[in-house]
Amino acid sequence: MAKIQKVLILGAGTMGQQIGYQCAACGLDVTLFDMSEEALKKALVTMPKIGKTMVTGGRISKEAAEGAMERVRICTDAREAGKDADLISESIPEDPKLKSKVFASFNGICPDHTIFTTNTSTLLPSMIAAQTGRPDRFAALHFHDVRVTNVVDIMPHPGTSKETLEAIREFVVRIDQYPIELKKEQPGYVFNTMLSQLFASAMTLASREVASIEDIDRAWMGIMQTPVGPFGIMDSIGLETVWKVTDYWANATKDPQSRQNGDFVKRFVDAGDLGVKSGKGFYSYPNPAFFSPDFMKGIK
Repeated sequence: MAKIQKVLILGAGTMGQQIGYQCAACGLDVTLFDMSEEALKKALVTMPKIGKTMVTGGRISKEAAEGAMERVRICTDAREAGKDADLISESIPEDPKLKSKVFASFNGICPDHTIFTTNTSTLLPSMIAAQTGRPDRFAALHFHDVRVTNVVDIMPHPGTSKETLEAIREFVVRIDQYPIELKKEQPGYVFNTMLSQLFASAMTLASREVASIEDIDRAWMGIMQTPVGPFGIMDSIGLETVWKVTDYWANATKDPQSRQNGDFVKRFVDAGDLGVKSGKGFYSYPNPAFFSPDFMKGIK
C-alpha cells in the first residue's frame, strides 16, 4: 500500500477538526470536506484554537502548531476532495445509511489504494463494510479528544485485510497517537464501552428521579476525585449526539429503560440545550456550576 501522506477528513464538525489538525500538525496534507461551506469556514477559525490548546497542554510543540494550518485545505467538491486521498477519516452523523451512502460515493472517486476509516462511536464496521465498495480496505479508527489524549481505537471487521491493519497502525503512530487494537468488534470500543455504562447509569438515576443531575455528578466527582461528572461529560460531547446514540440502541434492543433515558435527554435537545456548544445543556456555560468551589460543599 502507498505511504499515507494525504488525509481526507469527511465532516467539518468537532471531531473532524481535531483529527484533521492532529494530522496536519504531524506533517500530513489534510483536506477537510463538508457539504456546508459555512461549516468549513467556521472550522478554519476553530482549528487554530485547537492548536493553541494542544500547545498549552503539551500535546504538540509550538513549532508543529505554527505550520499545521498551511497543510489544511477545505473543499465542498467530493470529486476534487477524494481524487488523491491516501486515507479517509469519516466523522459524519451516526446514521449507518448515511455513512454507507457517503462511502459508496467516495469509492467511485478515490484511488484503489485509498483506505477508508470511520470514526463512529457506536456502530460496528461490519454494518457498512460491504457498502463501502472496498471492505478489505475499511476499518473503524476511533479518536477521542485529541486535545487531551493520544489514545486511538482500531477496530477491524472480519474482512479487513492484514495489509490495511498494518497501514492504519503505521498511520496512527506517525500522527503521535497510541493504537488500541481490538481483537473483535465491540460496540463502543474499549473506553466508550465503559463510559456508556456510566452514562446509562447516570441517566437512569436522573430519569427515575432517584437523585438530581447535580448530586449524581457530585457522587462521581467526590468519590472518584474527578473535575467533572457524567452529565458534565455528556454536555462536552453534545446532547444531540448522546440522544442519537441512546435512541439508536433503545430501538435496537427494545429496552424500556433505554427508551426512558433517550426521552429524558431528548427534552433538552428539543429545547435547544445541546451542551457546551450551545451554551446550555445539563449546565450553563462557559462557567458551569461544577467549576465553582462551592459545588462539592453541599451549597446549592
